[in-house]
Amino acid sequence: GHYGTALQAAAYSGCEVVVRLLLDHAANVNVWGGNYGTALQAAAYSGSEAVVRLLLDHGAEINTEAGHYGTALQA
Repeated sequence: GHYGTALQAAAYSGCEVVVRLLLDHAANVNVWGGNYGTALQAAAYSGSEAVVRLLLDHGAEINTEAGHYGTALQA
């Protein structure tokens, strides 16, 4: 779909509570899919600093290139 996974959708929406819940239940933080590539790229694109930090704290790969925007920095 447009967002790829539930984690990516929650990250794009900036919903820290849902992102934390999904991560606590073993959501794969680095899975690729959707327009934004990874959850980190989706959070960076939407400007959610708190979600970006949370994803990084859970092992999100900062240099992954995926989706329409390349890396999280490019998003």
